Amino acid sequence: MDELFKTLAVAGCSIKFLGFSAIDLYLGLPPLSFSWIGTDADIAVLARYIDKLRFPGVEIADGAVDTSNGACYFHCLEEHEDKRYPLPLLSFSYDWNKQRFNDPLGVYPLLRDIRKNITVFLDESELKSPEGDYRTIMAKALFLARYSIANNAIPVKYTPGEKPLPPPEMQRAFLCCLLVSPRPELGFEFLKRAGYLAELWPELASYDDVDQSKEFHPEGNVWNHTMETFRHRKALSSGAFDLRLSLGLLLHDAGKPISASSKSRRFDGHAELGARAAARFLERLEFEPAMVQDIHYLVGNHMLPAALKRLPLVKTSEIMASPLFSTLMELYRCDESSSFKGLDEYYENSAAYQNYLKNLKNPYRSANGKKMGRNAILTLR
Repeated sequence: MDELFKTLAVAGCSIKFLGFSAIDLYLGLPPLSFSWIGTDADIAVLARYIDKLRFPGVEIADGAVDTSNGACYFHCLEEHEDKRYPLPLLSFSYDWNKQRFNDPLGVYPLLRDIRKNITVFLDESELKSPEGDYRTIMAKALFLARYSIANNAIPVKYTPGEKPLPPPEMQRAFLCCLLVSPRPELGFEFLKRAGYLAELWPELASYDDVDQSKEFHPEGNVWNHTMETFRHRKALSSGAFDLRLSLGLLLHDAGKPISASSKSRRFDGHAELGARAAARFLERLEFEPAMVQDIHYLVGNHMLPAALKRLPLVKTSEIMASPLFSTLMELYRCDESSSFKGLDEYYENSAAYQNYLKNLKNPYRSANGKKMGRNAILTLR
């Protein structure tokens, strides 16, 4: 992306990281896969210097380009423009040309405290904003998820049904940003408390209506269980969180609200039902087909890792052969951890998977660990 910025800078265009992009840079957080950039170039100039510039609609950005680092959203700023941000904190920016931060509304002390891991409580004046629309609600939710600002301090100003929902691309970007943040459960809880979750993503809001057995899920209903899973993710070496795993966790029990009881099974077939429901949800938000397919795999198979140690290889080998199976095992670990069961079962089933991988590398044994005869070995060669 730097090469793109250099091209624009040589052409005399200003480049400013806006809002979350600037704040993440100041706090030293892994960058999101969506960047918000302000420039004094008009759309014609951007089109001249940026190949494959697209126009996602004025609600999202004046122009956008998809790069190897994610989507870059350009806002063509007018001189002295100061009304683009839904919250004062989002006035913070970074001047890429001059390599310095800009703080027109004096929010630096709050950001400094966040950087020092000091608990920040924001009052109404610090989050003063127009009567709540989806931009304000989404911004507040993302602040919670990314910076762990005290939840109850953030005021809610939103009346459901008054304004149209944001377009799919904006919903998708918002969801992805929430999920790769350190504390997505804080953002989702805020959306629910604000009454916006049921309007924006009713599939997720329905989790709160589904009770679970306290014997197996002492953490509570499907909503509480799902939110708890996020607390058990491990950050990648970059400090970021894996989007596929996070989407899988969010949607792994999407089938429970639409499943029925059958004999001793409280949520009969919920994995298969959930896989289809998850795919519909992601398609509505216009996720790439490859991502939809990956999440379908994770949700549809999320019950299998718990049975690895007792299932015959003929029923598991094809699923374990997937490059996504290690992510599925991470989903299983987070799922088990969120139920406060302990991880003994997880380690036993992980051992079964590790044995499968070890046998795959051994030319003298089959995938299930049995010694292979000379003729079988020659056939493989």
